[in-house]
Amino acid sequence: MDLLEKNLELNQLYDLYQETLTEKQQTYFESYYFDDLSITEISENLSVSRNAVHDQIKRTINKLLELERKLKLRENKITRDSLYEKIITISDNQKVIDLVEECKKVE
Repeated sequence: MDLLEKNLELNQLYDLYQETLTEKQQTYFESYYFDDLSITEISENLSVSRNAVHDQIKRTINKLLELERKLKLRENKITRDSLYEKIITISDNQKVIDLVEECKKVE
């Protein structure tokens, strides 16, 4: 898995599980992945050591991966999306297609 795919996966996991993270974990993760700040920049902005930032980001990533391993929300969403597309592709019934589209919005 290349870096871009890994970052995409982490962003998706964050979207699914961010409410389970502490405020500090959210701040560090968002600064690093969304604001594209370096570990040094984050440490300077928050007045903490670079090592503290690195450890916090690493722990946050591990927590996201562990939650996904246990709960499989991302994996199940990918499976559902694939099934939705198959149903839409093979269906001749507009009502069925409309219902599938409605299901996709609920998620």
